[in-house]
Amino acid sequence: MNHDISMNTLVKLTQEMIRTPSVSGDEEGVVSVLRRFFQNRGITDLVQDEYGSLIATMKGDKEGPVLLFDGHVDTVPVPDPQAWQYPPFEGIIQDGRLYGRGASDMKGAVAAMAVAAASFLEKTKGHFHGSLVIAGVVMEEIFEGVAARAISRRSQPDVVVIGEASELKLKIGQRGRAEIAVETLGVPAHSANPEKGYNAVYLMTEIIQAIRNQKPPTHPVLGEGILELTDIKSAPYPGASVVPSYCKATYDRRLLPGEEKEGVLAPVIEAIQGILEKDKRASAKAAYAQGRERCYTGTMIEAERFFPGWLFDESEWFIKKATKALREAGLSSDLSHYNFCTNGSHYAGEKNIPTIGFGPSCESLAHTIDEYIELKELEGAARGYLAVMESFLTS
Repeated sequence: MNHDISMNTLVKLTQEMIRTPSVSGDEEGVVSVLRRFFQNRGITDLVQDEYGSLIATMKGDKEGPVLLFDGHVDTVPVPDPQAWQYPPFEGIIQDGRLYGRGASDMKGAVAAMAVAAASFLEKTKGHFHGSLVIAGVVMEEIFEGVAARAISRRSQPDVVVIGEASELKLKIGQRGRAEIAVETLGVPAHSANPEKGYNAVYLMTEIIQAIRNQKPPTHPVLGEGILELTDIKSAPYPGASVVPSYCKATYDRRLLPGEEKEGVLAPVIEAIQGILEKDKRASAKAAYAQGRERCYTGTMIEAERFFPGWLFDESEWFIKKATKALREAGLSSDLSHYNFCTNGSHYAGEKNIPTIGFGPSCESLAHTIDEYIELKELEGAARGYLAVMESFLTS
């Protein structure tokens, strides 16, 4: 174990964060836990932005880059705590695993970032290049990349490290995500006389089939730009003896690098137009879904649900630098990409800021019953973060 990382401190901080529930929109408690940790280590440049994310900044005494570590502190809910063998908010350790909601996604990684930052500051005594920024980000589970926009505006990072689970391997890209809403309009009528109305659900089934016949684009590294139907609902509901006059279907579209809003939506609109041209009574439209949620600060966070994909070439200077640092710290130098969407959609996808992913645990543990993190992975993450900090800010 790296002597600069206190495993006891790391485990205790992770446990305290797990013991503080923080479903999206209710993260104030866990942000306070993180704030106290930094304050107790003499880190005073602490800002909670309009959405409630905590931004801790440590400035060196020499000119240099801004290195930002991004980790979200919100979690998905726990619908049935009784289904857990290990209670979701107790942070129990058993057989080398620390259990609890957010252990892998991603309070363990955020704790590792914070402990590594404190160790880095103590070791360098402030003699380093540039600035080190640790962001505890809110609302990521609701809006990947949206709260991150406020963080990048404030910190202006030159390099970003996303701490989402990567099994301690370096991630250099991801597919993005969009939500497309398709709506059909009909004419209500009594279901005993359906010919007097126009059934919006029947129209929707035709559109769904037309969309399903389309072939999504593919990428040689990231794979298929999946377009999958995720929900459908009609109105009125329940529709007792009423021909439905409205129907809405939602699609999840996985975005490939370089795809833009107009190009992604165009095939869906084309499929709809093909149906409308055959039936003059038909009425339908498609658009990106809009999201609007209240943060614990009272600020409304809202955005169109379009979060771009990204991929960097493995020859990029920052990837080589991070790879070398991790290898020298005794960690994996393997390169791959995330299968899910992260805040990298903003930093890399929207702003083209040099971005890498590195974090403890594996993707498959996120959002699961009896979520856990291996203690050895937790320690490896902190060691890796410290190595990256030293590589980018002291060399």
